[in-house]
Amino acid sequence: MRALLQRVVDARVDVGDRRVGEIGPGLLVFVGVMKEDGAAEADRLAERLAGFRIFEDEAGKMNRSVLDVGGEVLVVSQFTLCADTRRGSRPSFDPAAPPDRASPLVERLVDRLRSAGLRVATGAFGERMRVSLANDGPVTFWVEVAPSRGA
Repeated sequence: MRALLQRVVDARVDVGDRRVGEIGPGLLVFVGVMKEDGAAEADRLAERLAGFRIFEDEAGKMNRSVLDVGGEVLVVSQFTLCADTRRGSRPSFDPAAPPDRASPLVERLVDRLRSAGLRVATGAFGERMRVSLANDGPVTFWVEVAPSRGA
């Protein structure tokens, strides 16, 4: 699984004229599910996101996690993160998991983040979404968990 995460002051997702997800300070997480991903990858990604220390402590060092600061998380599924862009001028989406496999894994990720004690909002899987955010920093990271062997 791949995630692009941004430390935000606030973020929201609209589908048409309807607001489907909104958070205050915390993390906006765009998630891409690869064909070979499974439950183990969703669990590991949730653990990494909940504990990823990108919020500042009293000394101004990135030493606190979203859990430590009481932040919120907005998870937005984005299959384009799985694109193979190594050749040509048109990305290949072959590495992306099909929606019937990806959707339950995104849901599992969200469930695991909630189980960790986080308030989690989401986008709308498979919908055309408008995402708005105020990046704090800016602070943006690419996080990847490799598929488990034998999973």
